[in-house]
Amino acid sequence: MNRLICLKSCYINTIKSSYNKSSQLLLCPKSVTPELLIVRKVHEQKKIRSTLNYVIALGVMTVGLSYAAVPLYRIFCQAYSYGGSLGQADATDEVSNMKAVKDRPIKIRFNADVASSMQWNFRPQQTDITVVPGETALAFYTAKNPTDKQVVGISTYNVVPFEAGQYFNKIQCFCFEEQMLNPREMVNMPVFFYIDPEFSEDPKMEYIDEIVLSYTFFEAKEGFQLPVPSYAK
Repeated sequence: MNRLICLKSCYINTIKSSYNKSSQLLLCPKSVTPELLIVRKVHEQKKIRSTLNYVIALGVMTVGLSYAAVPLYRIFCQAYSYGGSLGQADATDEVSNMKAVKDRPIKIRFNADVASSMQWNFRPQQTDITVVPGETALAFYTAKNPTDKQVVGISTYNVVPFEAGQYFNKIQCFCFEEQMLNPREMVNMPVFFYIDPEFSEDPKMEYIDEIVLSYTFFEAKEGFQLPVPSYAK
Protein backbone atom coordinates (compact mmCIF):
# COMPACT_ATOMS: atom_id res chain seq x y z
CA MET A 1 0.00 0.00 0.00
CA ASN A 2 2.79 2.40 0.91
CA ARG A 3 4.48 1.54 -2.40
CA LEU A 4 1.37 2.57 -4.38
CA ILE A 5 1.11 5.85 -2.51
CA CYS A 6 4.77 6.56 -3.24
CA LEU A 7 4.36 5.86 -6.98
CA LYS A 8 1.31 8.14 -7.15
CA SER A 9 3.22 10.96 -5.47
CA CYS A 10 6.14 10.56 -7.87
CA TYR A 11 3.78 10.67 -10.90
CA ILE A 12 2.11 13.88 -9.71
CA ASN A 13 5.48 15.54 -9.10
CA THR A 14 6.65 14.58 -12.61
CA ILE A 15 3.57 16.16 -14.22
CA LYS A 16 4.03 19.36 -12.21
CA SER A 17 7.67 19.57 -13.24
CA SER A 18 6.81 19.18 -16.96
CA TYR A 19 4.05 21.80 -16.70
CA ASN A 20 6.41 24.32 -15.08
CA LYS A 21 9.01 23.84 -17.85
CA SER A 22 6.38 24.32 -20.59
CA SER A 23 5.10 27.48 -18.93
CA GLN A 24 8.61 28.86 -18.83
CA LEU A 25 9.02 28.21 -22.57
CA LEU A 26 5.83 30.13 -23.32
CA LEU A 27 6.91 33.20 -21.38
CA CYS A 28 8.58 36.00 -23.30
CA PRO A 29 12.31 36.07 -22.78
CA LYS A 30 13.49 38.67 -20.35
CA SER A 31 16.14 39.74 -22.84
CA VAL A 32 13.56 41.61 -25.06
CA THR A 33 14.07 45.30 -24.33
CA PRO A 34 11.90 48.32 -25.28
CA GLU A 35 14.64 49.46 -27.67
CA LEU A 36 14.42 46.18 -29.57
CA LEU A 37 10.63 46.49 -29.84
CA ILE A 38 11.02 50.04 -31.28
CA VAL A 39 13.51 48.79 -33.89
CA ARG A 40 11.10 46.03 -34.94
CA LYS A 41 8.26 48.55 -35.25
CA VAL A 42 10.34 50.88 -37.44
CA HIS A 43 11.35 47.95 -39.64
CA GLU A 44 7.71 46.92 -40.10
CA GLN A 45 6.76 50.51 -41.03
CA LYS A 46 9.50 50.57 -43.69
CA LYS A 47 8.20 47.31 -45.16
CA ILE A 48 4.65 48.72 -45.34
CA ARG A 49 5.90 51.93 -46.96
CA SER A 50 7.93 49.97 -49.53
CA THR A 51 4.92 47.80 -50.43
CA LEU A 52 2.76 50.89 -50.83
CA ASN A 53 5.30 52.44 -53.20
CA TYR A 54 5.31 49.30 -55.33
CA VAL A 55 1.50 49.33 -55.54
CA ILE A 56 1.46 53.01 -56.59
CA ALA A 57 4.13 52.42 -59.23
CA LEU A 58 2.20 49.44 -60.61
CA GLY A 59 -0.97 51.55 -60.84
CA VAL A 60 0.83 54.35 -62.72
CA MET A 61 2.38 51.84 -65.13
CA THR A 62 -1.01 50.21 -65.78
CA VAL A 63 -2.62 53.57 -66.62
CA GLY A 64 0.26 54.43 -68.93
CA LEU A 65 0.03 51.14 -70.78
CA SER A 66 -3.72 51.53 -71.24
CA TYR A 67 -3.19 54.86 -73.03
CA ALA A 68 -0.36 53.41 -75.11
CA ALA A 69 -2.20 50.20 -76.08
CA VAL A 70 -3.76 51.51 -79.30
CA PRO A 71 -0.67 53.12 -80.90
CA LEU A 72 1.59 50.27 -79.81
CA TYR A 73 -0.77 47.65 -81.21
CA ARG A 74 -1.11 49.65 -84.44
CA ILE A 75 2.68 49.94 -84.88
CA PHE A 76 3.18 46.26 -84.05
CA CYS A 77 0.53 45.05 -86.48
CA GLN A 78 1.69 47.30 -89.30
CA ALA A 79 5.28 46.19 -88.85
CA TYR A 80 4.65 42.45 -88.61
CA SER A 81 1.13 41.94 -90.02
CA TYR A 82 0.47 39.97 -86.83
CA GLY A 83 -2.78 38.09 -86.51
CA GLY A 84 -3.92 38.98 -90.01
CA SER A 85 -3.53 42.73 -89.67
CA LEU A 86 -2.57 44.59 -92.81
CA GLY A 87 0.83 46.01 -93.60
CA GLN A 88 1.33 49.73 -94.14
CA ALA A 89 2.62 50.88 -97.52
CA ASP A 90 3.75 54.25 -98.88
CA ALA A 91 2.81 55.50 -102.33
CA THR A 92 6.44 55.42 -103.51
CA ASP A 93 8.22 54.36 -106.68
CA GLU A 94 8.22 50.80 -105.36
CA VAL A 95 4.43 50.71 -105.51
CA SER A 96 4.19 52.43 -108.88
CA ASN A 97 6.80 50.09 -110.41
CA MET A 98 5.20 46.86 -109.24
CA LYS A 99 4.57 44.20 -111.87
CA ALA A 100 1.11 42.69 -111.82
CA VAL A 101 0.88 38.89 -111.74
CA LYS A 102 -2.00 38.55 -114.20
CA ASP A 103 -2.33 34.77 -113.94
CA ARG A 104 -3.01 34.84 -110.17
CA PRO A 105 -6.47 36.35 -109.58
CA ILE A 106 -7.61 36.73 -105.96
CA LYS A 107 -11.12 37.54 -104.79
CA ILE A 108 -11.22 40.11 -101.98
CA ARG A 109 -14.39 39.95 -99.89
CA PHE A 110 -15.40 42.85 -97.64
CA ASN A 111 -17.03 42.60 -94.24
CA ALA A 112 -18.32 45.27 -91.82
CA ASP A 113 -19.28 44.97 -88.14
CA VAL A 114 -20.11 47.33 -85.29
CA ALA A 115 -19.79 46.82 -81.54
CA SER A 116 -22.99 46.25 -79.57
CA SER A 117 -22.89 49.78 -78.14
CA MET A 118 -22.17 51.44 -81.50
CA GLN A 119 -25.26 53.03 -83.10
CA TRP A 120 -23.85 53.60 -86.58
CA ASN A 121 -24.95 51.84 -89.74
CA PHE A 122 -21.78 50.51 -91.32
CA ARG A 123 -21.41 48.44 -94.48
CA PRO A 124 -19.13 47.87 -97.51
CA GLN A 125 -20.30 49.41 -100.80
CA GLN A 126 -19.14 46.32 -102.69
CA THR A 127 -19.41 42.69 -101.66
CA ASP A 128 -16.18 41.65 -103.35
CA ILE A 129 -13.72 42.56 -106.07
CA THR A 130 -11.13 40.51 -107.95
CA VAL A 131 -7.52 41.71 -108.00
CA VAL A 132 -4.11 40.33 -108.91
CA PRO A 133 -0.85 40.66 -106.93
CA GLY A 134 1.06 43.81 -107.80
CA GLU A 135 -2.07 45.76 -108.79
CA THR A 136 -3.59 48.54 -106.68
CA ALA A 137 -7.32 48.53 -105.93
CA LEU A 138 -9.82 50.93 -104.37
CA ALA A 139 -12.83 49.95 -102.28
CA PHE A 140 -15.33 51.93 -100.19
CA TYR A 141 -17.23 51.52 -96.95
CA THR A 142 -20.23 53.61 -95.91
CA ALA A 143 -20.96 54.78 -92.38
CA LYS A 144 -24.10 56.59 -91.24
CA ASN A 145 -25.08 58.07 -87.91
CA PRO A 146 -28.87 57.59 -87.65
CA THR A 147 -29.11 59.21 -84.20
CA ASP A 148 -29.87 62.80 -83.16
CA LYS A 149 -26.47 63.34 -81.54
CA GLN A 150 -22.83 63.41 -82.58
CA VAL A 151 -21.11 60.04 -82.40
CA VAL A 152 -17.37 59.45 -82.61
CA GLY A 153 -16.22 56.06 -83.86
CA ILE A 154 -12.91 54.25 -84.24
CA SER A 155 -12.26 51.04 -86.14
CA THR A 156 -9.96 48.04 -86.18
CA TYR A 157 -9.38 45.63 -89.04
CA ASN A 158 -7.93 42.25 -89.92
CA VAL A 159 -7.46 39.83 -92.78
CA VAL A 160 -8.55 36.21 -93.08
CA PRO A 161 -6.73 33.92 -93.58
CA PHE A 162 -4.24 35.38 -91.13
CA GLU A 163 -1.22 34.19 -93.12
CA ALA A 164 -2.19 36.45 -96.02
CA GLY A 165 -2.02 39.58 -93.86
CA GLN A 166 1.70 40.05 -94.53
CA TYR A 167 0.98 40.48 -98.25
CA PHE A 168 -2.11 42.69 -97.89
CA ASN A 169 -0.82 46.27 -97.90
CA LYS A 170 -2.95 49.38 -97.51
CA ILE A 171 -1.95 52.76 -98.93
CA GLN A 172 -4.93 54.65 -97.52
CA CYS A 173 -7.29 53.55 -94.77
CA PHE A 174 -9.64 54.94 -92.11
CA CYS A 175 -8.65 52.52 -89.32
CA PHE A 176 -7.40 53.56 -85.88
CA GLU A 177 -8.43 57.16 -86.53
CA GLU A 178 -11.41 58.74 -84.79
CA GLN A 179 -14.29 59.54 -87.14
CA MET A 180 -16.95 61.99 -85.95
CA LEU A 181 -20.36 61.94 -87.60
CA ASN A 182 -23.00 64.58 -86.95
CA PRO A 183 -26.66 63.61 -86.49
CA ARG A 184 -27.99 61.84 -89.63
CA GLU A 185 -24.63 62.30 -91.41
CA MET A 186 -23.35 59.69 -93.87
CA VAL A 187 -19.80 59.37 -95.23
CA ASN A 188 -17.92 57.18 -97.68
CA MET A 189 -14.63 55.78 -96.42
CA PRO A 190 -12.02 54.64 -98.97
CA VAL A 191 -9.58 51.76 -98.68
CA PHE A 192 -6.70 51.91 -101.16
CA PHE A 193 -4.65 48.70 -101.12
CA TYR A 194 -2.69 46.10 -103.07
CA ILE A 195 -1.49 42.51 -102.74
CA ASP A 196 2.29 42.21 -102.71
CA PRO A 197 3.58 40.39 -105.83
CA GLU A 198 5.53 38.02 -103.54
CA PHE A 199 2.17 36.52 -102.61
CA SER A 200 2.29 34.44 -105.78
CA GLU A 201 5.75 33.09 -104.92
CA ASP A 202 4.90 31.86 -101.42
CA PRO A 203 4.11 28.11 -101.38
CA LYS A 204 1.86 28.63 -98.34
CA MET A 205 -0.40 30.88 -100.44
CA GLU A 206 -0.75 28.37 -103.29
CA TYR A 207 -4.32 27.33 -102.44
CA ILE A 208 -5.53 30.71 -101.17
CA ASP A 209 -7.79 32.27 -103.79
CA GLU A 210 -10.00 34.35 -101.50
CA ILE A 211 -9.18 36.91 -98.79
CA VAL A 212 -11.62 38.60 -96.40
CA LEU A 213 -10.97 42.17 -95.27
CA SER A 214 -13.00 42.96 -92.17
CA TYR A 215 -13.53 46.23 -90.27
CA THR A 216 -15.23 46.71 -86.90
CA PHE A 217 -16.33 50.12 -85.57
CA PHE A 218 -16.51 50.99 -81.87
CA GLU A 219 -17.87 54.11 -80.22
CA ALA A 220 -14.95 56.18 -78.95
CA LYS A 221 -15.94 57.49 -75.53
CA GLU A 222 -13.78 59.06 -72.83
CA GLY A 223 -11.64 56.38 -71.23
CA PHE A 224 -12.39 53.90 -74.02
CA GLN A 225 -9.70 51.30 -74.72
CA LEU A 226 -9.64 49.78 -78.17
CA PRO A 227 -9.98 46.00 -77.78
CA VAL A 228 -6.83 44.01 -78.51
CA PRO A 229 -7.36 40.59 -79.95
CA SER A 230 -6.46 37.70 -77.70
CA TYR A 231 -3.81 36.47 -80.13
CA ALA A 232 -1.92 39.76 -79.68
CA LYS A 233 -1.85 39.77 -75.90
